[in-house]
Amino acid sequence: MGRQWFPLTLRDPAEVWRGVAYAAPGLDAFLDAELARHGLPASRLALVGFSQGTMMALHVGLRRKAAPAAIVGYSGLLALETGKGPESLKAAARSRPPILLVHGDRDDVLPVEMFFFTKEALAVAEVPCQWHLSQGLSHGIDEEGLRHGGLFLAQAFAPPGRE
Repeated sequence: MGRQWFPLTLRDPAEVWRGVAYAAPGLDAFLDAELARHGLPASRLALVGFSQGTMMALHVGLRRKAAPAAIVGYSGLLALETGKGPESLKAAARSRPPILLVHGDRDDVLPVEMFFFTKEALAVAEVPCQWHLSQGLSHGIDEEGLRHGGLFLAQAFAPPGRE
């Protein structure tokens, strides 16, 4: 059916923060190793995630010393430290890469309210964010979302002056 970065029931709001905080060092180390293995700078890195993958991409991507070129998040949310509001991200973010959020308006796993919360929290933290709401889509990725993601990544990796 799928894989997950950490157990998630969505019954306890703190479990999302605990999950991303637990999994983040492993993902961060993996990204550093892959960039080194391929001889690439951080500016050639894009993070693309679905559901928990979006949670991880946002958490790690905003905290990397060198910003990735872009983050694309499908049907996910931004995890905030337990008991803290969106303003806490402003201090925690070490980088502010461009972000595209894509979400279905009928998501039955991560309701659309979580999408709106995420884009508003990113705005509070002054992180540039574009977004697309897919009409009639539940917890998934549709062709329109893929198209938006592809265009966003093409723009992120376009040579200077060709955006």
